[in-house]
Order: sequence, then C-alpha cells, then structure tokens
Amino acid sequence: MIAKLTKTYLLMIIEAKMVDEKFLQIDGNKIRYLESGNSDKTLVLIHGLGASAERWDKVMPIFAEEFRVVIPDLIGFGYSDKPLADYTIDFFSDFLKQFLKTANISNTFLIGSSLGGQISAEFTAANPDTVEKLVLVSPSGVMKQSTPALDAYIMAALYPNEQNATNAFELMEGSGESVDQRIVSSFIERMQLPNAKLAFMSTILGLKNAEIITKKLPSILTQTMLIWGSDDPVIPIHHADDFVSSIKDCRFVRMDGCGHTPYVQDPHTFSEKVLDFLDVN
Repeated sequence: MIAKLTKTYLLMIIEAKMVDEKFLQIDGNKIRYLESGNSDKTLVLIHGLGASAERWDKVMPIFAEEFRVVIPDLIGFGYSDKPLADYTIDFFSDFLKQFLKTANISNTFLIGSSLGGQISAEFTAANPDTVEKLVLVSPSGVMKQSTPALDAYIMAALYPNEQNATNAFELMEGSGESVDQRIVSSFIERMQLPNAKLAFMSTILGLKNAEIITKKLPSILTQTMLIWGSDDPVIPIHHADDFVSSIKDCRFVRMDGCGHTPYVQDPHTFSEKVLDFLDVN
C-alpha cells in the first residue's frame, strides 16, 4: 500500500510540474494564465463565460505534446483581476491582443469556446496575421434570445450554491449524467470572489447589446474549424449555420452525444479532431 501511494503521489507531482501557473500585468491588472509544453508552436485556448483556464484541463496535456499551450483566465474571470469596466466583446478582444503582446506571442493557433469563441472570432477578423488557424467551439455571437440552460447558469452565477451550480452544469452538458463535483465547487469558489458577479453580469449585458457577429465573419480569412455538440442546450447547434455560411474557409464538425463543452465530455475525440485540423507536422 505504501508503494502504491508513493507512486500515485509521484505521478501527481509529475503532472503538476507539467503545468506552470503564471501571472502578468495588463493596464495594472494582474492576469493569471496556465502554460504547458515546450514546442516552438503556440496554441492559445480561450474559455467561456464564468469559466477559468481549468475548463481546458482534460485537453491541455494532449495538446501540450505538440504545442506550447497557453490558457489565460480572461480579465474579469477565474483568478485574474476583475476591474470595474464595461465587459463588451471589444473590451475582451482588446484584452486578448494585449495579452498576446505582453506574453510575447506574435503568432498562434487559437481555440475559443462559447464567449471565448466569439472573442476569438472577432480578434481573428481584426488581426488576421496573428492567428495561424482558428477553432471555434459552440461560439456565442448570433443567438440573441436566452435558453433554459443559460438562464440556469446565470442563476448559478448570481446565487452560487451547490444546488444551483450542479443544476446548471448538468443542463449545460445535456447528457443527463452527473457532473464532476470539482467543476461545481470551483465555479462556486470563483463566483464568490470580489467583483465576480459584476463582471459576469456586465458581460451578459455586453453580449445582449453587441451587434450580431455575422457581419464580421466574412473578414475571417484564416482557416477555421467549427465544432458543436449535437445536444448543446446553451447555444443550440442550428446556430452553426450562420458561422459556416459566413466564414470563407470553415470546416464543420458535429460531436454527437455532447452538450456545450465537448472538450470536457469527450476530450480524446475533440483533441483528435482539432490536431488533425491543425496538422502542424
């Protein structure tokens, strides 16, 4: 038993060393990010509304085998600072530009999920020379009406307790299966941080007031992959049509049996599809 425990402990240490937690400053705000891998090719992952860098923890080690993977906590979320500001899409797109510059990333492969997908799409449209290839995962930007799953998520953010958070994440997955309680407890912890609720609701208002993204999508000349869970209850899959028809070079992948976060529910299939598309060998 001692030998077994020792081996498990060593594996935990090894895994911990594979991921570095780092911080940088942007306009006086402390921004947290995770980094793994030592490739000369960089892959940046952008999380969604109310999430943090840990949302990508199931795919990060897979991608780190071929890339230097960098995952920021968006300003206003995770363990990055949450200044009093208008959290609009332009605000986030400008943040991403500053983050890449401050982190000395001049060219990158970029993946964005949900809110992070909309941010990544808008950033790529405005900065085409920075992004090598783009992957969007059930991005926001075209859906103006809410859904029951999104309503439950907003409720969990405003009243972060175990019941509300569990209900929200189970609805978002759309599978009917139990959600990892670490996801629930981490969300509750983050939403109780100073200004977390203000940043969350400011972002919701910013999304509601934003212009529909379809007018900007034709400006994306970067090769793009769009991935959508077939059972996504947050942003239903029929919204994929607007992205596929508007982006000139867009490959569409439907992930059956997945909800809003296929990289959490089926990380190996997700990673396989993405790595095949990025094809950096």
